[in-house]
Amino acid sequence: MTTSTPMGFGRMHRKEDARFIRGRGQYVDDVQLPGMLHGAILRSPHAHARILSVDTSAAEALPGVKAVITGETLAGLGLAWMPTLSKDVQAVLATDKVRFQGQEVAFVVAEDRYIARDALELIEVDYEPLPSVIDARTALAEAAPVIRDDLDGKKDNHIFDWEAGDRAHTEAIFERAEVRVSQDMLYPRVHPAPLETCGALADFDKVTGKLTVWCPTQAPHAHRTLYAMVAGLPEHKIRVISPDIGGGFGGKVGIYPGYVCAIVGSIVTGKPVKWMEDRSENLMSTAFARDYHMTGEIAATQDGRVQAIRVKVLADHGAFNGTAQPTKFPAGFFHVFSGSYDIETAHCEVTGVYSNKAPGGVAYACSFRITEAVYLVERLMDVLAYELGMDPAELRMKNLLRADQFPYTSPTGWEYDSGDYPRTLALAMEMAGYDKLRAEQAERRANGDRRLMGIGLSFFTEAVGAGPRKHMDILGLGMADGAELRVHPTGKAVLRVSCQSQGQGHETTFAQIVAEELGISPDDVDVVHGDTDQTPFGLGTYGSRSTPVSGAAAAMVTRKVRDRAKLVASAMLEVAPDDLEWTKGRWSVKGDPKHGATIQEIALASHGAVELPEGVEGHLDATCVYNPPNLTYPFGAYICVVDVDPDTGQVDVRRFIAVDDCGVRINPMIVEGQIHGGLADGIGMALMQLMAFDEDGNHLGASFMDYLLPTAVECPSWELGETVTPSPHHPIGAKGVGESATVGSPAAVVNAVLDALKPYGIRHADMPLTPSNVWRAIQGRPIRTDLAIT
Repeated sequence: MTTSTPMGFGRMHRKEDARFIRGRGQYVDDVQLPGMLHGAILRSPHAHARILSVDTSAAEALPGVKAVITGETLAGLGLAWMPTLSKDVQAVLATDKVRFQGQEVAFVVAEDRYIARDALELIEVDYEPLPSVIDARTALAEAAPVIRDDLDGKKDNHIFDWEAGDRAHTEAIFERAEVRVSQDMLYPRVHPAPLETCGALADFDKVTGKLTVWCPTQAPHAHRTLYAMVAGLPEHKIRVISPDIGGGFGGKVGIYPGYVCAIVGSIVTGKPVKWMEDRSENLMSTAFARDYHMTGEIAATQDGRVQAIRVKVLADHGAFNGTAQPTKFPAGFFHVFSGSYDIETAHCEVTGVYSNKAPGGVAYACSFRITEAVYLVERLMDVLAYELGMDPAELRMKNLLRADQFPYTSPTGWEYDSGDYPRTLALAMEMAGYDKLRAEQAERRANGDRRLMGIGLSFFTEAVGAGPRKHMDILGLGMADGAELRVHPTGKAVLRVSCQSQGQGHETTFAQIVAEELGISPDDVDVVHGDTDQTPFGLGTYGSRSTPVSGAAAAMVTRKVRDRAKLVASAMLEVAPDDLEWTKGRWSVKGDPKHGATIQEIALASHGAVELPEGVEGHLDATCVYNPPNLTYPFGAYICVVDVDPDTGQVDVRRFIAVDDCGVRINPMIVEGQIHGGLADGIGMALMQLMAFDEDGNHLGASFMDYLLPTAVECPSWELGETVTPSPHHPIGAKGVGESATVGSPAAVVNAVLDALKPYGIRHADMPLTPSNVWRAIQGRPIRTDLAIT
């Protein structure tokens, strides 16, 4: 039987793009229901203030307003607080006080969104302003106002202390080290800023007791469980539908108060209620990322052999600890901070604090804080190279883990699965023409060229595919993913998965996995996701879980179907199952390859009258729950070349070479697209993105005029390379790639800029390296991280 496209892995156009390029995608705001009402949220203008009173009478009297819901209303229903993903609690609508600018205070339900917005202006709230805590470094001061005084006995802004590694051994190494370098650095607060903002459409049917929620969530099944916890509704009566999603990047993992308010609005009014936030609301109130103050130290020998690393981190988690990461790791996977290097020992301490900023700490295009860890160690490696007068590439090559050391257990207990790190760095240097670049740089400096040339490197190891469930959970929900596969009588297949696409191309990639394992065309496989009534339970998509976990589940469930097909084929061909052998798409008799049956023929027979062996059920379908035995560890080597104008501080990224190893590549075109996006993201974080606040907690980056994002103008033509080191424990050897480029690229860009500024004796400067901040560094002035545009 012929197929319309090649089977299995390789380049193929994305199946989902046919609807997207025609404008036929369906997003939450496209969903229209009969009698639908609209919601709007009143947000606090203060970062910290007591609520003395809320008067909603004028808003309620406005024609077209159907309900005004306050924190007091929710408290009466037992819905005033909701759990966060870090087992904290967050106010749905503020009752006692507001704790960040933009916090939700009241929710209006009206006939249309314009009336709802007009009604917000009529709500009168009497606030008593309080001092704000904006800098995490002052949050633990004795005089600091207590933000979470709603928590019994809470007398400070401390959340947690956490550590990893061997403190005593690390201190001993530092005491006798020949060389010690230390650097304070900030990874500033940034925001996912997806194209589509957050929103929800809730429809509660009072007759059936069924609640349906359309929501652009990255974790539909986790949302269903959380809604059951918050609203007290039976979980089997809740359906969460995530249609097409216009980007998530970690910011659409958790639940937001607007989602709960839409649900309550529907319950109260008996009508469907839609709430969609605008861009300013999204930037002000949805989950941020980063905001880590870090002090890192390296102990090394005089010839550049790194012996130990130690780190102290102060993590700003905002007004509520809503960080999306496994329960066991309050600081995320930051303790992968020893990076890609053969280091004897390491130790890190992380302290989490509350502040008067929006809550969160999402896995924004990184696997639970690994971006911060990689940035830290890669900046430290350049600081050490600066101190020793060594070339940064030579220093890295001297310390990289070797292929024969894998599987490698890091000083903090993580087992890296596979890799050949020196080969990957060597390829990046070859593609860049590294020696020629250094020669060009030396010549330009000798000639007094006013344009400053910089060359920056970074090498990263990422840990992705959150699981296994015995070690990792969110709110007690283990990080395993389900998959279901059904092959119809005509040989067409439907795969149902628990992960959720936000543009990664799951409908193509997962179809290719089934095609490769079953020997049919990807065109003959439909992938269903984003509907809790139609898919098996799983923890969703973030931290590059899709291919490492759900992709593995897809492969395993397909193998189950293939094994069932073998039993059906044995009955069809009247031979013992052990007498059959598999060639792609076909079971045939060993030694007689012409005597066999294709999957399509077997599928038809499994639904027909063929007499099956005793105990063998008909039909070709199977289910699978995949519990990964370990994380997977993609890695890469990046080289960035910049030109800096010392008169203006303008940075131009001239070249960017990225060599990634994500194991087996299912669809290279999709992999490359993911890398392109992540590299652009990294340039944005290094050079322009900053969630800034003034001393009163006013948010200074609530629009794209203030919170700057990279465009094609700021990005070069990416130069991509690859090495392939399969993961030994993943069923198809894939490791995941969706976040790798964002993990590795910021450090490469910053290292390049600081390499350009080396003649000025500048060893470090904090992101974002905007023109103003680069100019200030050259002038010996402090970097500004309290302004959105600098």
